[in-house]
Amino acid sequence: MEHRINIQKVEPAAYQAMFGLEKYLSTSKVDPILLELIKMRASQINGCAFCLNMHAADARKIGETEQRLYLLNAWRETTLFTKEEEAVLALTEEVTLISNHVADSTYNKAASLFSEHDLAQIIMAIVTINAWNRIAITTKLIVG
Repeated sequence: MEHRINIQKVEPAAYQAMFGLEKYLSTSKVDPILLELIKMRASQINGCAFCLNMHAADARKIGETEQRLYLLNAWRETTLFTKEEEAVLALTEEVTLISNHVADSTYNKAASLFSEHDLAQIIMAIVTINAWNRIAITTKLIVG
């Protein structure tokens, strides 16, 4: 696969702005495992190999199990995820597939389980990984 433009090199200020979102998210009170599940699920939907590879490794480092990683794309068919994780995974899917809009029921479920601040941080995590996916896919970032 041929790598395309290196935005980090050509437009470092733009990349630094994206890293600013990551820095913000790293200081959030959202559970780190939940953040990695968001990143993994959005990356699965978007087909971003670079981000899937990176976030699977990151999730493992902080204690995520192989079984949950393998079954993440079929989370509705398991009992391995908490009700909070299920609500966030549903929200992640609908935000990632935004042309279908976010159903009130999906949003309200997440809003009932998280504080406004946590929900805002969760939404920003979903938005951020979708932006990273689009950068990685468009520029053909190479895994490994």
